[in-house]
Amino acid sequence: MTFTELYEQDIHAWTRQTAELLRQQRFAELDVEHLIEEMETLGRRDRQGLVSRLKILLAHLLKWHFQPAHRSSSWRGSILEQHLRIRDLLQDAPSLEPYLPEAAAKAWCDGVRLTSKETGLPPAAFPASLHYALDSHLDDDWLPGNI
Repeated sequence: MTFTELYEQDIHAWTRQTAELLRQQRFAELDVEHLIEEMETLGRRDRQGLVSRLKILLAHLLKWHFQPAHRSSSWRGSILEQHLRIRDLLQDAPSLEPYLPEAAAKAWCDGVRLTSKETGLPPAAFPASLHYALDSHLDDDWLPGNI
């Protein structure tokens, strides 16, 4: 089986073999085309992961804000979990920090849609754009009050 066939049939085995070739500095044997593709995918995956985490965080913050009668320690725990996961992601990839405002803006509409589905409130009940300060909604102790 060729290295390219391995990539197409078993990406996990391909990544292990690629890492071993890199360790041994056998660069001429690398599947460079797919290696470049995978490196680009890693960057996109981190950006998509940040947006995904922000969607969930924003949905939880909106539920907290718009359904005060349903607040619970479980909701607070879910908000904290997303804070921690976002913080971990930003610590592992600090170059994502400047992307945070754009990622939050992208996440807002889906966060509203998730909240609408979970609460039964119409999307129009929520602000049209992100109105929480980014530094606030990434603070472990901050929870939204009244808009």
